[in-house]
Amino acid sequence: MTFTVAIVGRPNVGKSTLFNRLVGKKLALVDDQPGVTRDRRFGAAHLGGLDFTVIDTAGLEEAFDESLEARMREQTETAIKEADVALLLIDARAGITPLDEHFARRLRKSKTPIILVANKCESRASIAGLGEAFRLGLGEPVAISAEHGEGLSELYDALAEQAKRKKSAADAAAEGDAELDALPDDEAEAPKVLQLAIVGRPNVGKSTLMNALLGEERQLTGPEAGITRDSIAVDWQWKGTPIRLIDTAGLRRRARVVEKLERLSGADTDRAVRYAHVVVLVLDAHDMLEKQDLTIARNVIEEGRGLIIAANKWDAIENKNEALKKLKDRVEKSLPQVAGIPIVTMSARSGRNLDKLMAAVLKTYAQWNKRVPTAQVNRYLEAAMVAHPPPLVRGRRIKLRYMTQIKTRPPTFSLFAAKADDLPEAYARYLINGIRERFDLMGVAIRLNLRRTDNPFDKD
Repeated sequence: MTFTVAIVGRPNVGKSTLFNRLVGKKLALVDDQPGVTRDRRFGAAHLGGLDFTVIDTAGLEEAFDESLEARMREQTETAIKEADVALLLIDARAGITPLDEHFARRLRKSKTPIILVANKCESRASIAGLGEAFRLGLGEPVAISAEHGEGLSELYDALAEQAKRKKSAADAAAEGDAELDALPDDEAEAPKVLQLAIVGRPNVGKSTLMNALLGEERQLTGPEAGITRDSIAVDWQWKGTPIRLIDTAGLRRRARVVEKLERLSGADTDRAVRYAHVVVLVLDAHDMLEKQDLTIARNVIEEGRGLIIAANKWDAIENKNEALKKLKDRVEKSLPQVAGIPIVTMSARSGRNLDKLMAAVLKTYAQWNKRVPTAQVNRYLEAAMVAHPPPLVRGRRIKLRYMTQIKTRPPTFSLFAAKADDLPEAYARYLINGIRERFDLMGVAIRLNLRRTDNPFDKD
């Protein structure tokens, strides 16, 4: 049985702090500035003996137009409908505000059960606010301090009661068919999840792409730059392949980043890249491969992730052949360390070429995980040395003894050679490019470790 809890409330009452406390990680950005959270964020939570899914939401706003605040409110209302129970969070130190009262009235009309939670109750300053909370008409508030971890046992009691009620209802509806909710006996047999991060500069269409892939308005989108602030992960499947999609905040040049919140968002995006398997770098087709785009791409390559370049808004380009040729030339010249990076032209808004994009993702992921037998690697090494012998060092040729792949993700090879430290970088690049072509590892970062195996009887 799955159990879902949504955390709602006006801005800056501590929703993201409570979310982080329940999931046991600092997943959501937290700042004193109100309105940090904009999209729904899901997390696996554990409290006492209760396991459940928790949803962090944007602060409830009284907005019903086409504004960003109105779209944030719609995201929150969707979370309430999806949840089995909603936690209405208030700030006990600040007391009850007219906005708290307004949304309490709206939530009382909801079919979703509501638990009133008074946050920031770690001091005597909260006593008055706790008393005021009764006038919201949602029963006795659960007093907690999300920051300090106080009052969580009382919160557990309230959630456990709601979970028990749902289980009873589910058991009655299922008429004893417990197999529907059965979990796999061997979790090791579960398919590996492809971690796919979507990155790029602000307002290039990252969230629009994520929504197009999911087939729903999962992420906030709009003409405003920098709408996404957190890295939002969503579990999904593409043609039977389990994928975790990660939408990230837009990355600007560090010199232009002055606000603390944007620095936090950038760090969150960098972390998403480090833990990703494949990264889709989204470009605006009208403004492709700017300096910041190249900086992001080089960071992805340095981290050893699989990289795909997606030129978005391609349907608005008039001379497509010329623009594509220009893009390919720029990629080849600016990112020579990885040859054959896949380039996909697409339109996230219309859904054009999404199949091609995901085909490139799956191929890159397979190459990133590819393992080449040692015998094949050494046959390649022999052929490479015949075609271009290793250079001379102090009148003696460097002896390349053998090569083997030591790991995948990314493909990493060790080359054992006499006087390996003297092997020129140009010859190492020659070997890497040959590996890439021979074993179909185009577009994937390849690492080559040089291991010294000097003859102990050689006195040089």
